[in-house]
Amino acid sequence: MMRNSAERYGAVAQLLHWLVMVLIVVQFVLGKLAEWAGERGGPAGLMEQFALLTRHKSFGITILTLAVVRLVWRAISPPPALPDAMARTERMLAKSVHWMFYVLLLFMPLTGWLMSSAANFPTSYFGLFTLPDVVGPDDGLKETFEAVHHLGADALLLLVVLHVAATLKHHFWDGDNVLLRMLPFTTLRGAGRPEERR
Repeated sequence: MMRNSAERYGAVAQLLHWLVMVLIVVQFVLGKLAEWAGERGGPAGLMEQFALLTRHKSFGITILTLAVVRLVWRAISPPPALPDAMARTERMLAKSVHWMFYVLLLFMPLTGWLMSSAANFPTSYFGLFTLPDVVGPDDGLKETFEAVHHLGADALLLLVVLHVAATLKHHFWDGDNVLLRMLPFTTLRGAGRPEERR
């Protein structure tokens, strides 16, 4: 099933969700490794930092592209509704977190691109092509975008923790299908013939 149904996410939404999740983890790892390489200093450390940040930028542009694709797919194939048993405040919180994810998935690559442009470093996409600079070299802007980028990373990490915690709570405490409907090759709770659900 490619499209979303009323009960679960389809293959396209599942693929996009898990691919973005893996890339977010990769981005945090690359960012931390680049930070440590820069702290070591010296020519070798700086060269390693440059190589890591180059990959970080490429994956960031990939996430930006996938976020746009996810939004388009969401408009084409609406997601399944939240469980009926969820309280109104819980529904509002879930929707807010979901949309904040989209904002940050667009915001983080864009601020990184702006930071790179202001630092006068090209943003190459896996060596295939170079994105145009969106601002001119400016040390003040570079520091501003860097601070905003790091603040966004902290916010994204917090959202990931909240999202995972809420998903586990739904699965193990509430016993609903919130987690299962995003997993491939799983059977939803309560699925099957009516006599099997008694």
